[in-house]
Amino acid sequence: MFHIPLWAEIVTGLVAVAAFVRVSGAIRYVGNNRVAIIEKLWSGSGSVSGGLIALAGEAGYQPEVLRGGFHFFLPFQYRLHAEPLVTIPQGQIGYVFARDGMPLEPTQTLASNAATADFLDVRAFLTAGGQKGPQRAILREGTYAINLAQFVIITRDQIYGLMLERADQQVFDQMSSLIASRSGFDAVVIKDAQDQIGVVTVHDGPALGAEEIIAPEVGTDQSTAGTFHNSFQDPEKFITAGGRRGRQLQVLVEGSYYINRLFATVEMVAKTVIEVGHVGVVISYTGADTGDTSGEDYRHGELVARGSRGVWSEPLLPGKYAFNTYAGKILMVPTTNFILKWDQAAVGTHRYDENLAEVSLITRDAFEPVLPLSVVVHIDYRKAPLVVQRFGDIKRLVEQTLDPMVSAYFKNVAQKRTLIELLQERADIQQLAGQQMHERFSAYNLELQEVLIGTPRASSTDSNQIEKVLQQLRERQVAEERVATYEKQRIAAESEKMLREAEARANQQTAITQSELSITVKENEGKAALRLAMQQADQTRALARAEADRVKIIGEGEAAKMVAIASADAERITKTGLATAETIAKQAEASGGSRYQLTRQVVERLAEALEKSGVDIVPRIQISGAGNDAANPLAGLLGLLLSEKGEALLAREEQDAA
Repeated sequence: MFHIPLWAEIVTGLVAVAAFVRVSGAIRYVGNNRVAIIEKLWSGSGSVSGGLIALAGEAGYQPEVLRGGFHFFLPFQYRLHAEPLVTIPQGQIGYVFARDGMPLEPTQTLASNAATADFLDVRAFLTAGGQKGPQRAILREGTYAINLAQFVIITRDQIYGLMLERADQQVFDQMSSLIASRSGFDAVVIKDAQDQIGVVTVHDGPALGAEEIIAPEVGTDQSTAGTFHNSFQDPEKFITAGGRRGRQLQVLVEGSYYINRLFATVEMVAKTVIEVGHVGVVISYTGADTGDTSGEDYRHGELVARGSRGVWSEPLLPGKYAFNTYAGKILMVPTTNFILKWDQAAVGTHRYDENLAEVSLITRDAFEPVLPLSVVVHIDYRKAPLVVQRFGDIKRLVEQTLDPMVSAYFKNVAQKRTLIELLQERADIQQLAGQQMHERFSAYNLELQEVLIGTPRASSTDSNQIEKVLQQLRERQVAEERVATYEKQRIAAESEKMLREAEARANQQTAITQSELSITVKENEGKAALRLAMQQADQTRALARAEADRVKIIGEGEAAKMVAIASADAERITKTGLATAETIAKQAEASGGSRYQLTRQVVERLAEALEKSGVDIVPRIQISGAGNDAANPLAGLLGLLLSEKGEALLAREEQDAA
């Protein structure tokens, strides 16, 4: 008989015991980097009647897990499922799916964690009323020993969980894909350099009312710990604060946010930047309904206070704003001067005038030109909300109000002027238009700065006629320029002549100077001679005056003597003349009536003339001659009258009388 050695028996026994232990599961070892999920195969308490986890010792998955080391069990009663520890890398998020728990409410999307969020203690989770399904709470960075029969943890790199059925893997892969599509495994990071904000849409909680399009802000007060959700990072506090599902009014600004993307998604939009020279007029789609702030005199709509629904009465000044563009609209209104161009070939910087064209005119002389023009406009930033409330936006104001008003004004102006007047009086028309249209623009809360009129251009229908008129104006201008040129040339020639004379004078300056000095010397000599002559003349006049006085005295004496002599002679001559006249009269009377009458008339008239004139018949100074006629001139005169000539005169008189 073959004898087995003792040591062989011992080895065989040990192998048999080890095989029994392994098959029966009485002793199990769990590595320190793993966690063991206990599955109870049979129990005196029977099987789990509801749910997945056996909380009362029933057969099934147990709530507790085993950590590293050896563990002893009753043989053939337990099965251990060793799984790796759940590890969430730095900066990433882990999502939790609970297989067992209370069912979700009809309005819930995610399981509430208000009662418990302890995913390490399955028993506490279930007994506290934890709900099954995807959880609102998330796992942050770290390593967790989680019962993966109750919870499935989804991370970017791995899905941690005990797959109970073949379809489980597919379900959780789909869930992982959904989270990845929302960038849900990473924190929401908003950098300042990107000038972006995050618009949040919540997918859980009570729904909005029918009249609401965006959820109001809730839970933003840090002093209230029970409702401060810290920018949607605590879903339970958001719900507790009264948060609603849907797009939120509150936005995310610069920073990092760990948000459950199954609870809320984040859309990155650009900040609202209001450049210098603009203001932003806010049209809010949400907020409380408040009273009108525009005043009783404004009848074009209501303006509301900031934060209310409607057009805000206060515009946003230049800067950057984290404005939720889904909650309202900001219209940029320029506060600097902007130009509106009625010209198809030109468009202003703000493009408010991109649909404007030249104004078609009809002049008084039936021409049909087109007029390009520009209008410089300014909007007071305080009146910008009034403009937006009245017209909706600036472009609508330009196209529906300013365009027809400006076009009609210049059509009326053109009808009162001919084409040439329209061309020549452009400056006056421009100045008058600026004055008259200023008040019209003020009625629309606009400030008209200036009206700029371009040169009227020919339309396609009468291009030749207008070109002829323009050609005439050009020729007229050329003629006027020629006249001006000739005048300038004449002035230049005169200037050149003066220049030449100045040059010649400069060349002869020495001679001129010498001659001028010579003239000065001569003038001085002349003045000296004149002074001497004047002195001599004065001396001569004094001598002459003395001589004249002497002669005068002598003459007056002689004159007095002569006057006496003349008076005596006059008396004598008068007496002699009267005697002679009487004699002649007697002779005439003796010789005949006519001759007598003539002589008498002559003598009477002569005597009458001598009496009236007072003239001396006989000179005071008498120069005695040889004849008697010279000594008695009156006798000579009478003799002449009675001579043959006298007779001839008498005969002519008698003939005329006949």
